[in-house]
Amino acid sequence: QVTDWLARSFDDFFGNTPISSSAVLVKPLEGNSGRKQKKDLPSVSESSKAKVLPRKRAKPSAADLPSTKSRQNWRQSQDEPWVDRYKPETQSDLAVQKKKIEEVETWLKMHIFERQPKQGSSILLLMGPPGCGKTATVEILAKDLGVQVQEWINPISVDFTKEDLRNVFGQDSNFHMFPSQAQATLFQDFLLRANKYNKLQMLGESSENDKRLILIEDIPNQFYRDPSSLHEILRRFVRTSRCPLVFIISDNFSGDSNQRLLFPSEIVEELCISSISFKPVTPTNMMKVLNQIATTEASMNREKSFALDRTSLELLCRGCSGDIRSAINSLQFSSMKDCSLEKEFWSRKKRSSTLKCEAAALSKASKKSKSDTSEEQELQAIGGKDVSIFLFHALGKILYCKREPVSESESPPLPAHLSAHRRDTLLIQPEDIVEKSHMSGSMFNLYLHQNYVDFFCDMDDIVRASEYLSTADVLCSNWSIRLVMEEYSASVATRGVIHSNTSRAFAHHQGGIGFRPLHKSQWFYINKKYQENCLAAKSLFTSFCLPPECLQTELLPYLAMLANPMRNQGDSLFV
Repeated sequence: QVTDWLARSFDDFFGNTPISSSAVLVKPLEGNSGRKQKKDLPSVSESSKAKVLPRKRAKPSAADLPSTKSRQNWRQSQDEPWVDRYKPETQSDLAVQKKKIEEVETWLKMHIFERQPKQGSSILLLMGPPGCGKTATVEILAKDLGVQVQEWINPISVDFTKEDLRNVFGQDSNFHMFPSQAQATLFQDFLLRANKYNKLQMLGESSENDKRLILIEDIPNQFYRDPSSLHEILRRFVRTSRCPLVFIISDNFSGDSNQRLLFPSEIVEELCISSISFKPVTPTNMMKVLNQIATTEASMNREKSFALDRTSLELLCRGCSGDIRSAINSLQFSSMKDCSLEKEFWSRKKRSSTLKCEAAALSKASKKSKSDTSEEQELQAIGGKDVSIFLFHALGKILYCKREPVSESESPPLPAHLSAHRRDTLLIQPEDIVEKSHMSGSMFNLYLHQNYVDFFCDMDDIVRASEYLSTADVLCSNWSIRLVMEEYSASVATRGVIHSNTSRAFAHHQGGIGFRPLHKSQWFYINKKYQENCLAAKSLFTSFCLPPECLQTELLPYLAMLANPMRNQGDSLFV
């Protein structure tokens, strides 16, 4: 049935309305535009389209001004989300770096139009934070190239009927599970079927171009628990691939990456998977898009919306952390005249911004350090996202530890026996930096310990810093209270390293250090080698019935000193 792709309310399960037993698995983007053509569905009434929303969430990431829309159609769609109304239509509408658009376009042309019969893998990973334009870029480029897009959507349920629901929630039911197939099985069937068969030619469609690509954004949750099952499916796909496969992976700013979990380096090398990383939308591009949307809405829908000033738009840009989808949603909510909360918030922001500008004329240097924290807190008041910092950026803030000069009148001098501890005021709060990196305290300390030596100029300073790092390590030594003490451990480590570096104790002495590259902690390599040695020792010396730690610290050193040969060559090589 045509209406199967529309979401139904829960009342349909218990009412007299019959429901279909099928669920949608694939959302083909009709035609070359990559958008649903609802006007071609005559069996769906206008009232049903107004009441029932598509199950697929919207994923646009840029804006396009509706200059061709009439005012009548504008009023009919005034309740439509702005992320749908201002969906990008051309490459110029994308708020994405031109270089990234060119990279994706070059890859698509190479693997669609210039593909050789035995070229091999055609898998692309598009990575980046949410709302940076990954999906919109693929859809627009596919439209420009005349390529059909077949997109996978995780099914909600399969073969699920009203009678099944009553059985599940009945009095005699133990509520075991819903009668449905595994998402991984359905995903495998879709991927191999979409790769094998061409699209059916509908009435009025041209058969000249049957080029297509497969788009995967909603990855089944089972693959996060068992990535090896996804790897086996991809191996089968590569052996019989006839069209490119594009994965959209959204990651945050921290080191917790879905890309490393689902696509480790071994699989990337084995299947020759390409990857392109998108960056957050720049404030300049985001400001341009929001300004266009705000101006258009204020002129076309004055009874319900009002235009925000430049200061308010800048606050929205900074509060959304490069997520243009979130920024557009926040703009729509902020522009509503009916929201008294927004009136009070923006009026307060305008007054505070005016006061800050006046204070800047009197004391520009002090304003920067004292207003950052309060301003970031105010950014979260409406539509703001948690501010994140890349790991190495956070490390740089700690190791470079920028300061501002403090006069003796503002800070009284320390006693003579404490004068060596005098420091200028920090421009950062170390605890906030660690929190925004989204890393645990112990993990952040590992990276800090790996890189801090290159930023010191005196051996005595290194000794003091190493003592602070040792103290921080002791705070997390007890596993029963480690989660509680990690915050204190990170505070001791970061502030100890900053305070110990006397070469950067004052603002006027901080020049000349230059750029220092940051490195990954060697602990990861050592821990991996340790795990491998434990497994090898346990498999080679099973007859001793000892744990791996005892084997390597007690037994193996003793065996190495014996003159008698080992039982086999493997034992002797390992020892």
